[in-house]
Amino acid sequence: MTVFTPHPPLRLDDPGLSEAFLRLVGDGDEFGAVEVVTALHDDGVPAQRIMMELIGPTQSRVGELWAANEWTIAREHAATATAERALAALAARTQVRPARGRITVACVDGEWHALPVRILAEMLRLDGWRVDFLGPSVPGPHLVTHLHQTGPDAVALSCMISTRLPRAHAAITACRSAGIPVIAGGRGFGPGGRYAQILGADAWAAGAEEAVSRLASSWPPPPRDPQVHAYLGDDEYTHVVRHRPELLTNGMKALLAAYPAMASYDDRQMDSTLEDMGHVVDFLAAALYLTEPTIFTEFVDWTASVLKARNVPSPALRVGLQVVRDQLTDYPRALATLHAGLSHL
Repeated sequence: MTVFTPHPPLRLDDPGLSEAFLRLVGDGDEFGAVEVVTALHDDGVPAQRIMMELIGPTQSRVGELWAANEWTIAREHAATATAERALAALAARTQVRPARGRITVACVDGEWHALPVRILAEMLRLDGWRVDFLGPSVPGPHLVTHLHQTGPDAVALSCMISTRLPRAHAAITACRSAGIPVIAGGRGFGPGGRYAQILGADAWAAGAEEAVSRLASSWPPPPRDPQVHAYLGDDEYTHVVRHRPELLTNGMKALLAAYPAMASYDDRQMDSTLEDMGHVVDFLAAALYLTEPTIFTEFVDWTASVLKARNVPSPALRVGLQVVRDQLTDYPRALATLHAGLSHL
């Protein structure tokens, strides 16, 4: 276990501190991680700065270490739980009486990356909002029920992975139909939040600090017709979603025939391959839903880098894209999107 003894005064700009905190969460050392954030707070560092300059960036590093295959998924989960414990300890030290209004903060259905949005919830609470933090993966109907029960002034929705955008769209449309404006956040909404606007969100923020500022200075936004962005998707999107099981089953058979090395895979490797094929289909569906091929090509770029870090031969991804493409020859937009992905390889 990492031993870290804080020596006041601690400084957030000390690179040794950030590395020490990363080691603590990586070791699952809740006591040490809590000790660091509370020592900083005792030294007069505002809680907002500790969240934004230490806890948040450390979590980003945790994700990078997993993607680079330096940390296992189990270690990444343990580190996240440790960071959440440190955040909770810091939040327990700060009390601000609500004065601005009430806001619901949640991850869209299927989105499980909750720590960034939990930081947002605490930042909003410190800015005087009464916050209902609903946590990860909130089903749309449950979210709407909560809104009718509580009547908040705003909803903050987080989406970190683009495959969840169709569900994000359903949630945004339902919120706005209930008369409650939505501010969206998370990298799943694309560069500069471009997909948030397509999906009808009233605003988008690049991070917690920008969200707090927007909600404090330019809220509520002017009302708009909630039905303007209510309908997306087409026959191609519907076909891919409805036939996902067949696409995967047929794709795995074709992949085995086209990539003989799979014959030596064990059960774990076969499960991982099926999961990767599922991601191909899901990101394709999201790209078709918004008519945004970039969603798919960025996924291909990222997946190629992750597979390389895990020593998966580079032809494997290309063959995977090809076996999905060969099942969609009657769907021109799907074919064009898959060809764009292949060109990135």
